[in-house]
Amino acid sequence: MECVILAAGEGTRMRPLTADRPKVMLPIANRPMLEHLVCAVRDAGITSVVLVVGYGEREVRDWFGDGSRFGLSIRYVTQRHQLGTGDALMATEGLTTGRFLMLNGDMIVESSDLAALCQREAPCMGVHESDHPQDYGVVTMDGAQITGLEEKSRHPRSTWINAGVYLFDQEIYARAEDLSLSGRGEYELTDALEGYIAEGRLTAYPLKTWMDVGSPWDLLDANATLLAGMEASRDGAVEEGVVVHGKLILGKNSVVKAGTYIEGDCVIGDGCTVGPHAYLRGSTTIGDSCHIGHSVEVKNSIIFAETKIPHFNYLGDSVVGSHCNFGAGTKVANLRHDHGIIRVNGRSTGRKKFGAIIGDHVLFGINCSVNVGSVIGSYSLIGPHSLVEGVLRDRTVIR
Repeated sequence: MECVILAAGEGTRMRPLTADRPKVMLPIANRPMLEHLVCAVRDAGITSVVLVVGYGEREVRDWFGDGSRFGLSIRYVTQRHQLGTGDALMATEGLTTGRFLMLNGDMIVESSDLAALCQREAPCMGVHESDHPQDYGVVTMDGAQITGLEEKSRHPRSTWINAGVYLFDQEIYARAEDLSLSGRGEYELTDALEGYIAEGRLTAYPLKTWMDVGSPWDLLDANATLLAGMEASRDGAVEEGVVVHGKLILGKNSVVKAGTYIEGDCVIGDGCTVGPHAYLRGSTTIGDSCHIGHSVEVKNSIIFAETKIPHFNYLGDSVVGSHCNFGAGTKVANLRHDHGIIRVNGRSTGRKKFGAIIGDHVLFGINCSVNVGSVIGSYSLIGPHSLVEGVLRDRTVIR
């Protein structure tokens, strides 16, 4: 059986993190989001994958190659224009045979669920019960039979949502050929599913584990979930005097220096230096070739590769791009004084603790302060003693 994975989108809600990479290549637990999904597909017993690529496709192709290093075969098809999921599906016509899975590329799902779905009759949709169904396409059901689909609604009729996980056979292509552009200017896969629903043929499979990764703060939740399922390992050096209370995954040629205190689940990539006397807590990912230095505290954050946070810094509940440099004493706040829900560019994070989203190649002078919910565009230069609030575009200069 084959699996089609939709991986063509930029992920505009992830900006500025997607300025130089596609959404599916954002790192979670120090591996691209898409790699976790590809490995789940492999572990479900599927040996052939078709990746639908588009924005930033070269990075995807270079990373995954022919799939051999992941234990499966990968082929590619380019979606030339971002015209929706129906258009992405049609791009794969002729590349699948018989029944096949189709997955959105921006989610976390368990291999056991995918394996179980493969045993169902096509067509079948993976569904998940959500606390926020108004943010998704909602599914109404009568037992296992899907009776209706409802796009994002302020007053959803159900708590079950379309998880972007499907089992199809070749019939879906004929149905998708008849799609018309929607009001959003896209060919909607859900329009093709309406025919199955009218015929009483579309069934639901409830997914036990599923996470949508649509916003930067979702990366932190996904990071915590994936780290919790990983095993501790130490391929680098841990000096005497380091305290670890939790799970440490330490990469090759990395060193954790004396006096460092780690609690919670933490992955440190290859070629990193941490400490001396650093404090890492919560579910934290530090990418390859990073430097987390003396008296630096990092809490529940994701730091991309080649970033330096070298001395007397605090970073909490944040996502930091690659090749950034923090001047001494620069700190990122993560809590409002009134303990209210933090908003980013007008959007609620649903979190009382959230720091900042910092793009690639951002340079901070000494003693800068970054307020909660801030967004700093890539290639920005923040001068000494600056206060950052709100949204800064790419290449902003504050002197």
